[in-house]
Amino acid sequence: MNFLRNLLAAILGCLIAFGIMFVMFIMFVSLIGSADEGVVVKSNSILELQLQQPVNDYVGENEADPFASFFGQAQGLDEVLHAIEVAKTDNDIKGISINNNFLMTGLAQTQELRKALKDFKESGKFIYSFADYYLQKDYYLATVADSVFLNPVGGMDFKGLSSEVLFYKDLQEKTGVKMEVIRHGKYKSAVEPFLANEMSDANRTQIKELLSSLWNTMVADISEGRNISEADVNVIADTLGGRSPKYAKASGLIDDVLFYDQYVAKLQSALSLSKDDEVNMVSVVDYAKRANKKSIYKGDDKVAVIFAQGDILYGEGGPDVIGQGIITEALKKAVDDDKVKAIVLRVDSPGGSALTSDIIWREIELAKESKPVVVSMGNVAASGGYYIAAGANKIFAEPTTITGSIGVFGTIPNINELAADIGINAEQVGTNKNSVDYSVFEPMTDNFRNVVQHGIEEIYETFLDRVAKGRNITVAQADSLAQGRVWSGTDAKRLGLVDELGNLDDAIAAAAELAEVKTYGIKKFPKYKSGFERFMEDMGSAKSKIGESIIKEEIGEETYGILKQMKSAMEQKGIQTRMPFVLDIK
Repeated sequence: MNFLRNLLAAILGCLIAFGIMFVMFIMFVSLIGSADEGVVVKSNSILELQLQQPVNDYVGENEADPFASFFGQAQGLDEVLHAIEVAKTDNDIKGISINNNFLMTGLAQTQELRKALKDFKESGKFIYSFADYYLQKDYYLATVADSVFLNPVGGMDFKGLSSEVLFYKDLQEKTGVKMEVIRHGKYKSAVEPFLANEMSDANRTQIKELLSSLWNTMVADISEGRNISEADVNVIADTLGGRSPKYAKASGLIDDVLFYDQYVAKLQSALSLSKDDEVNMVSVVDYAKRANKKSIYKGDDKVAVIFAQGDILYGEGGPDVIGQGIITEALKKAVDDDKVKAIVLRVDSPGGSALTSDIIWREIELAKESKPVVVSMGNVAASGGYYIAAGANKIFAEPTTITGSIGVFGTIPNINELAADIGINAEQVGTNKNSVDYSVFEPMTDNFRNVVQHGIEEIYETFLDRVAKGRNITVAQADSLAQGRVWSGTDAKRLGLVDELGNLDDAIAAAAELAEVKTYGIKKFPKYKSGFERFMEDMGSAKSKIGESIIKEEIGEETYGILKQMKSAMEQKGIQTRMPFVLDIK
C-alpha cells in the first residue's frame, strides 16, 4: 500500500514539474518571439505617463534576460527619466499626457520627475494632465502641466503634509513583551514608541520642521506652475479649497472640469486632429524600451553610477537591501575599470546596520584614492544612509530629500514578564563572569546595559568622526548637527551636511568635472539577479507570502503595518544607525 502511495505521489510530482516546465517554455518562446518586435511609435503620438507599479531609483535588470520585464515588480525611475529626455527630441512625440496616476514614489522622486517634465515642456511640446482623483503627490506632479483637468464627480486631496507615529508602551506592558532600548542622540526617536505613550517635544519639533520644509518646497513649485501666490496656495490648503471639482477650479488649482472623453478631445485639438481621429498613445513604460537604445551620455570614458537602495543589512544585499557584498563589489569593479573615470553613489536608504555602513564607508574611502566619488541622495539618505555618503568628495540632495539622523541605537526584545505570567522559568549556567550576557527570559542587568551603552557611544563617536572628516568640520560641529536629528535637503544644504541641491544628473556632471572629463558615457551598477531567478526564489517562500496575505486581509492594512514595524524592530541585529521613525507622509 505504501509502495502504491509513494508511486502515485512520484508520478503526480513529475506531472506537476513537467507542467511548470512546459508553461515556462511557452512563456520563454513567447517572450523571445516578441523581443525583437520593439515598440512602434506612430507619428503625431502622445507619451502617456501612467505609472502603475512602485518606482525604484533603479531596477538593475539584465537586458539579455527575456523574463526581466515579465517578472518585474517595480519601474526604474532612471528609465522613466531617460524616456522623457529622449521623447523631448523625438519628432514622433508631440506631447505628454499625465493620466490618472496614483504614484508609488517618494517625494524626492516625484520632484525629480517634475523637473524632467518641466525640461520637456521647455522644448516647446505640450503637457496635459487628467485625473478622476488627485492625491496630493499626484497633484504636485500635475502642476507642471500646461493644463490640469479633473473629472466632474472626482475630487482632490490638498491640505498640507502630515505624519502619524504609533506608540507601543502600553501594549508592551499589557502583553509582557517589551523592547529594551539603548541609544545615543537627543532626537534618536526610532525607539521612542517603545519608551513612551506620546511624542516627545524634541521629536515633535523635528517632524514639524521637516514637514514644513518639504511642504514649502512643494508650495513654491505649485505656486510657479499654477501662477498662484504661495500665500494663496496655503490659504487654499487651510480652507480645503480643492475638496470638490467646483472649488478646485474656482481656486485656480485646475483649469477645467472634464469627463475623460472631453479630455481626449483636448488632446485631439492639441494634435490638430478631428474628433473622429484616434489619438496615438504610447505608455512611458513601453516607450522606455525604445528609449533605452538611445544614449544621452556618449563617450569612451565612463562615469559609474552605483545604486544603493533599501535598508542597510549585513550580507550580500539585493534590489531592496543594501549589503556590503553587492556594494563593495560594485565599487571595486568601478575602480578596476580603466574606462571609469569617476563614481556616483545614488543613495536611497533610511539606514540600518552600523557595521555594514562602516564597511561601505571604508570602500568609498579606498575608491576615492584613485577616482572622485560623488553622492546623489534620493528620497531618503538618513542615519546609515548618511554614514555611507559622508566621505564623498561632494554630496548632492534634492530639496525634498530626508537626510541627517546622525545617531545610534540598539533594541533588544525581552519577554521576562510574559514568561512569568505563563509559567516559564529560565535558568542559566556559564563558565565565566560574563559568559551568560543576556537572556530574553531575564531582566536586563545593569552590567549588560552598560556594556551595550559603551558600544553605542563608541559607534556614535566613530560616526561623528566620519562626518567631521568628510565634511571638513570639527567633531563638536558634527555633534551639534547630529543627536539623531532629521533634516530636509534644503536644511541640510544650509547646515553644510550636503554641498549642493540637485538631482542625479547634476551629481553625474559634478563627478565628470572632478575627473576633468568632458564627454562620457554612463555605466550602471550593480546587476541584480534576473527576474526569473527571483521568481523561483519567491516560489520557495510562497507559503509565507500567502500567510501574510491572509493575516493582512483579516486584521486590516494598518494593524498589519503595526505588526510589521514591531517585527522589524525585534529582528534588528547589532547596533543600528537607522532613521529615527517610520515617516509616512500624508
